Amino acid sequence: MAQSNEIINRVASSKLVTFDLEDYFPKEEKVLLDIKDWLFEGFILKEKDFREHIAKHNWEQYNNAYVALYCSTDAIVPGWAYMLITTQLQPHAKYIVQGNLEELYSSVYQTIIANLDFSVYKDKPVIIKGCSNKPVPPNAYLWATAKMQSYAKSIMYGEACSSVPLYKRK
Repeated sequence: MAQSNEIINRVASSKLVTFDLEDYFPKEEKVLLDIKDWLFEGFILKEKDFREHIAKHNWEQYNNAYVALYCSTDAIVPGWAYMLITTQLQPHAKYIVQGNLEELYSSVYQTIIANLDFSVYKDKPVIIKGCSNKPVPPNAYLWATAKMQSYAKSIMYGEACSSVPLYKRK
């Protein structure tokens, strides 16, 4: 019996579809806006001074950017302060959250996944690609899996050559 030395790429010839969350990573600038310098000694919000800083700040630098508002000190910042900043950012920034960059990415991905059309994966075996080079938040994998489950025939995680089965429709 003769053996064939031809190498066959079974992954390439399979019906497996790859869903890569990294493809949806926002390309726009991400900005972490620390308001500590707008507070007296970095800790006390004096409304008049705070409003003055906001009035003098160059908001155009945030055009089309994803902005995370936070305070790096242990100051107690009232909610209205972040809301006031948002009124100035809103005409410029693409997206605004209160928190750090991780919370920004998580919030952005939640919005992106909620708006994606997963019907293109209907009745297909899907692999949700793992290992990204960009900071894709862990929650994004959960949201994608939950939404994908309504459509896909099966869901796996990882790479085509070494995946972990997660779901198979009965």
